[in-house]
Amino acid sequence: MKLGFVSDSLGAMPFATMLDHAARMGVQGVEVNTGGWSTAPHLNLADMLKSAEARRAFQTAFADRGLEVISLNANGNPLHPTDPAQGACLRDTIRLAGEMGIKTVCTMSGLPAGRDGDLMPNWVVSSWPPETQTMLRYQWEEKLLPFWTEIVTLSKSCGVERIALELHGNQCVYNVPSLLKLRSMVGSVVGANLDTSHLFWMGADPLIAAEALGDAVYHVHAKDTFLNAPVQATTSLLENGSLMDIQKRSWSYITLGFGHGEEWWRQFCYRLKMGGYDGWLSIEHEDVMLNSLEGLEKSVTLLQGVMPKAAADYAPQAI
Repeated sequence: MKLGFVSDSLGAMPFATMLDHAARMGVQGVEVNTGGWSTAPHLNLADMLKSAEARRAFQTAFADRGLEVISLNANGNPLHPTDPAQGACLRDTIRLAGEMGIKTVCTMSGLPAGRDGDLMPNWVVSSWPPETQTMLRYQWEEKLLPFWTEIVTLSKSCGVERIALELHGNQCVYNVPSLLKLRSMVGSVVGANLDTSHLFWMGADPLIAAEALGDAVYHVHAKDTFLNAPVQATTSLLENGSLMDIQKRSWSYITLGFGHGEEWWRQFCYRLKMGGYDGWLSIEHEDVMLNSLEGLEKSVTLLQGVMPKAAADYAPQAI
């Protein structure tokens, strides 16, 4: 496996400074945000699409430091009913990845409205009352399937081999069954960005999910979640309080090891290997309590100690 981080983890830093820290920490690459819910402080999507020289300079900045561009990440809602810019960002990110020879693009599946004419996305997470099923049919059959059929075609034409969908709340694809359902409908260009943090707060088990997804895991976001048991006991894990008010929330994103210890992360890496994954672990630091650089450094140190790096070579002796 290889280790890197999401560029927005150090989003307040200039591009060159962010890369310098990546090289200093001993990671092998950086996953770069391109837009959507990100201001994309390290990459100007429009400029990069227009200028071959800008693309060369961008990739040279990585190569000069011994780093790779892990992937491009257009994290947003590409099926938002009133914000077509988010879908356009994904399409342009795929085109840019093709121009740069980058084979993996990370994004979300998207979340449409619950019916034609509605103005806001609608996340259905229950099977009752009956209108929930009407909404799901509309979202999947009339919005999700046509959109992802188009995106898969675009990806193939651009030479992008993997679209890694983050299993994220408030998206149509948010768990193992929904990822496998879409993959069965549109093909193997679509796979999972297995982000541990979201599975934690939705009550799933990332260890089992890693095995269940198997070769459908195309990317991994290493991000931890603090489950605040005293608050959870009365509110459940259905949480809509401020992300900044940690004490009052039932769960919060946290630095690796502060929510789940080193032993858990060792088991996670091993389960990934058992499922056939041997790719990138990309740290996404969103802990509001710790300094971003300090939190990222602690996360890198933890994973460097537990992740497999060399190829397996054990074979029973011929006796």
